Amino acid sequence: MYLGALEFDILLGDVHSLKEKRKVIKPVLAELQRFGVSTTEGGEHDRHRRSLLGVAMVSNGMDHLTEVLDRCERTVAARPEIELLAVRRRIFGPED
Repeated sequence: MYLGALEFDILLGDVHSLKEKRKVIKPVLAELQRFGVSTTEGGEHDRHRRSLLGVAMVSNGMDHLTEVLDRCERTVAARPEIELLAVRRRIFGPED
């Protein structure tokens, strides 16, 4: 069994309040959940132009896990309303 996680450090575009931030973040998280992953906004809650998004998934195969995490990363990177500053990926396998 493998556990994979992504942490996205993102900068939001023309956002001037926390309410506007939620309007941008919520659809991103919903779109990622379509891939069968768990999602959360895991940081920068009080800053309206920054966010840390987390994605996690458990899979019995490394190939499937990598494929899904890659799709999640491409999906976030393709969103025009956000700038992806960094992505951190962690994978834990049977030996860890």
